[in-house]
Amino acid sequence: MNAPTTTNEDLLYSVTDGIARITFNRPQARNAMTFAMYDRMAEICTEINADRSIKALILTGAGDKAFASGTDISQFRAFKTAQDALDYEARIDRVLGTLEQCRVPVIAAIAGACTGGGAGIAACCDLRIGTETTRIGFPIARTLGNCLSMSNISRVVSLVGPARTKDMIFKARLVEAPEALALGLLNEIVPDVETLQRRADETAKLVASHAPLTLEATKEAVRRIRRTLSREEGEDLILKAYMSEDFREGMDAFLNKRTPVWKGK
Repeated sequence: MNAPTTTNEDLLYSVTDGIARITFNRPQARNAMTFAMYDRMAEICTEINADRSIKALILTGAGDKAFASGTDISQFRAFKTAQDALDYEARIDRVLGTLEQCRVPVIAAIAGACTGGGAGIAACCDLRIGTETTRIGFPIARTLGNCLSMSNISRVVSLVGPARTKDMIFKARLVEAPEALALGLLNEIVPDVETLQRRADETAKLVASHAPLTLEATKEAVRRIRRTLSREEGEDLILKAYMSEDFREGMDAFLNKRTPVWKGK
């Protein structure tokens, strides 16, 4: 089954010979995710679950600067109440949960920055291929002063362990490709974007040729093994961060390209 790529949209989707591809298409904004992009990605995963002709899914970003640089910060300006923060995290949990439970192998082809929400998306994928310029991390302690969703914390801890999770977030550092490979944040590194896209296609075709129920059962079994914090278990932490003066300060500083002044309240 082949589906034509839709143009002039922030998120492109196509299917060719049973391989689906989602491209985050905002290179001018380092592929920062809008709420509509998150929602469309979840819709596509649901469509794939119902279409047995699709055997694998590739996620990638347009251009060579970023896979996805997180959620578009301008959207946070509308946050006024505690419910706004809870609704946002519920949306992210729903979207990333749907991606994680997509029945086919999901391959992230990561060039450049993979940060914040983009790193959260990558953590949901089954295989992650990067380039020599790939950098992965959650620099929120330096930029916004918010927190990761409980499910994202659970995924990162599952990938790299609690000590390295705290090291990444406390130091607000982006992990360079060689370290990301060593930690398990990447499965493979290739030299450049052209090779990355070719390798992602090759990997997708390889897994698509294998027994689909074996892959599906393995993927779901691994997901079930991991202990995932529920959103309810972390509501107090979400509200503490998103309702703080520091989050308002971090958002304003980010949008106005200045250094935030943290107050711890």
